Amino acid sequence: MALEKSLETGDGQEKVRKQTAVYVYEAPLRLWHWVTALSIVVLGVTGYFIGAPLPTMPGEAMDNYLMGYIRFAHFAAGYVLAIGFVGRVYWAFVGNHHARELFLVPVHRKAWWKELWHEVRWYLFLEKVPKKYIGHNPLGQLAMFCFFVVGAVFMSVTGFALYAEGLGQGSWADRLFGWVIPLFGQSQDVHTWHHLGMWYLIVFVMIHVYLAVREDIVSRQSLISTMVGGWRMFKDDRPD
Repeated sequence: MALEKSLETGDGQEKVRKQTAVYVYEAPLRLWHWVTALSIVVLGVTGYFIGAPLPTMPGEAMDNYLMGYIRFAHFAAGYVLAIGFVGRVYWAFVGNHHARELFLVPVHRKAWWKELWHEVRWYLFLEKVPKKYIGHNPLGQLAMFCFFVVGAVFMSVTGFALYAEGLGQGSWADRLFGWVIPLFGQSQDVHTWHHLGMWYLIVFVMIHVYLAVREDIVSRQSLISTMVGGWRMFKDDRPD
């Protein structure tokens, strides 16, 4: 499928003039997206119960290992999130240029800020006509970096610091993340910030899902199906 596009804005976003479809998200990136989404759901649910445990069950502890399974699921999902994030950083180097949008936010470009303001007005229902974008729009790009990238790094660092307490001194987690707890002051402080970070990501997920569904309906290009099949489909041939 042919695609005519212009890069004259200089903001790293391809502005579409006449189009049918374009391949945007490669398979490893799409796989990472959905695996990460699942791991965040598991981390959120299990993390909530770790912070607010279930009532004590009657009988011997060996017969009631529910919290143990919850903790195991939390730790496993944490490994998946962290390893997946490292793989996502790697793919930013070897994938197409859309794979780098998550990490490279062109805040130094005037045109980018202009289009960011347009997107803010569009999401607030103050603009009647949305623009077309092949990759992330400026507001989505900024939100993904500030909420997800920063949030995922923070949660991974504080999470593995707490995990190191269970593994003990001298463990790999203690050698890599043992500095975190003294930095925050004490273990409970790290627990508190880690718990707040969970809500930070939950709020992001809620907004992200709402906007993804909204844009899939009212914008001029596909959104959810693009993260499934990789192809960005456009709803009209009118210029941007």
